[in-house]
Amino acid sequence: MDCLIKNVYGYQILDSRGNPTIKVEIELYGGIKAYASVPSGASVGKKEALELRDKDISFYLGRGVHGAISNINEKISKLIIDKPVIEQGKIDDILIEADGTENKSNFGANAMLGVSLACARCASIYLNIPLYEYLGGIFGNILPCVMVNIINGGAHADNSLDFQEFMITPTGAINFSQGLRMVSETFHALKNILKKQNEITSLGDEGGFAPNLKTNKDALDLILEAIKKAGYSTDEIKICLDVASSELYKDGKYEIKSENLTLSSAEMVKYLKHLCEDYPIISIEDGMAEDDYEGWRILTDELGEKCLLVGDDLFVTNSKLLIEGMQEKIANAILIKPNQIGTLSETLNTIQLAKLGGYKTIISHRSGETTDTFISDLAVGVNSGLIKTGSISRGERICKYNRLLEIEKEINEKNPYTNPPFNYLGENSFYKYGYKNCSCNFGCNKRN
Repeated sequence: MDCLIKNVYGYQILDSRGNPTIKVEIELYGGIKAYASVPSGASVGKKEALELRDKDISFYLGRGVHGAISNINEKISKLIIDKPVIEQGKIDDILIEADGTENKSNFGANAMLGVSLACARCASIYLNIPLYEYLGGIFGNILPCVMVNIINGGAHADNSLDFQEFMITPTGAINFSQGLRMVSETFHALKNILKKQNEITSLGDEGGFAPNLKTNKDALDLILEAIKKAGYSTDEIKICLDVASSELYKDGKYEIKSENLTLSSAEMVKYLKHLCEDYPIISIEDGMAEDDYEGWRILTDELGEKCLLVGDDLFVTNSKLLIEGMQEKIANAILIKPNQIGTLSETLNTIQLAKLGGYKTIISHRSGETTDTFISDLAVGVNSGLIKTGSISRGERICKYNRLLEIEKEINEKNPYTNPPFNYLGENSFYKYGYKNCSCNFGCNKRN
């Protein structure tokens, strides 16, 4: 049969930080070939599936992936050759069962994900349908709202900022392409402001500027100035934060070094609450550390009905951890990174679970990226409504935005009425009306 897998081949490429990563080729007996590349994170949750590295310091400083590639070419290939590529669930189940570990430490999550994603892309080509349609069927047709990184800090930049990402999102846009233009114009306005203030305009890992500012509030003030200079208001463009609090959490306290603060969990919540009162912040990712469940409960009680509280390190795209969070009634959104869990099927299961529980889903890149655009199709296929894939700079980020522009064109050509208004975070938003168990503008669960 033409849809049976003939060859599986993994090899090493470099990611956007110049570190080795994996690319996988799947070939069918019918001659079709498809590829997928695997990203890598810098700020890594300790409960993520294992990214298998060689740890040979003489080769790429220990970052080599020869072991993971060997697993693809010598072990995984034997398991799935002659299997129908269109049976994604069965292929992923074979990989999970053969690996036999909770965190994918046998084959490596990077090896398994490369194969899993390449199979999905190959299946979409075999069926002659776009990848987003293969993933979501005819209902995969909503373009996501972008959360664009414009200032980098934390583990993603060599500067004094504590928070890892300062992002903007175009809540006032009426479609994807307009929203992308709005954030691009704001990005360039920020660059001009930094130049005039004699601040450096070098870029962090994810393409945002990495100026040496004194405090996190200084970064927020600059963003407000850039929004205004670009000709927009804070009704049209909002601010999103990735605090990456696990990086700040030491001995039960949060250290905001730029402001010489050492805060308890309750004090950290007050700090974030004051920021939300002073700035148009509508999303906070990893506002508390991954192990600080009590802090997450306080944060959710205080801000859960006012903005998105996104679990990244907290959930690591793991359905079991998400269920724990639901039971604890903490957070109201989950970041989705396929390489945190290791297969496409598990990623889709976590997305489905989140939606059933009323949690928002944000499809995300990693700081060490490739030019693979799979997550763009994934965001549309599952109607996530939100995507974060870095700044409006650097090719490995831009390619994902450009893919979404292509998808927007395809969807509108097929049926111009299937692409609803883009202002998902506004008053008449998808968040407000998308889930019956939501009583606020952000679709989060009402806490009693």
